[in-house]
Amino acid sequence: MKLGIIGCGAIGGDVAKTADEMDDIEEIYLYDIVEEKGVRLAEQLKKAKFEKVEKFLPLVDTVFEAASQQAVYEYAEMIIEAGKDLVIMTIGALFDDDFRERLIKKAKEKKCKIYLPSGAVAGIDGIKAASVGGLHEVTLVTTKAPEAFGKHFEKRTVLFDGNAREAVKLFPRNINVAACLSLAGVGFDETKVKVVADPVIKYNSHKILAHGKFGRLRAEVENLPNPKNPSTSYLASLSAIAVLKKLVNPLQIGI
Repeated sequence: MKLGIIGCGAIGGDVAKTADEMDDIEEIYLYDIVEEKGVRLAEQLKKAKFEKVEKFLPLVDTVFEAASQQAVYEYAEMIIEAGKDLVIMTIGALFDDDFRERLIKKAKEKKCKIYLPSGAVAGIDGIKAASVGGLHEVTLVTTKAPEAFGKHFEKRTVLFDGNAREAVKLFPRNINVAACLSLAGVGFDETKVKVVADPVIKYNSHKILAHGKFGRLRAEVENLPNPKNPSTSYLASLSAIAVLKKLVNPLQIGI
């Protein structure tokens, strides 16, 4: 498989370095809006080269987005129109219903797939299964150190308490888990989200609470921040890598 990666930050870098060691990955094409960052990463790898998306798109089988909502808006339709599979890490971009449905319709026409990694949370498979039978309520509580939000607080502070649609607008880099959870469960408007800054915690915490016809679900993860980016949980990178391995593995586990 030939892989394209948009975004050479913490997650994109982790994916690229893993792909570079995988026998199933033949070539890697990197792009970042900051060219020096992409070139520097490419120089560290054996199979990678820096190239603009328009140039590498005809050459790859799958494109991995790990950049920003703006990158999703700019490139997703182009990638799917070219008939390539797409992995989206910045899932918050999909809160735009018209944009999301347009991508889905085009992917059906082009017979390609859009993959949304579960990111820094646990329980997404359970939420997806429970939604088949009927979910009554889904809540996400995300707690991070103030630095992750670019702020400073002396005590625990609730930054947001509302629905997922508003949360992903206000915290585009911190709350992609809310978008993934919404799409797996009851949608952006019905998924409840609380965002908390706590100066004493050492972990990025994501807690999912849900109940429905299946019973009750409670899933909580205390993530270590990615050492390259404190606003990103390391588990998000591992989730991205797991999806990459899923793409080339004939044995599929979970929903």
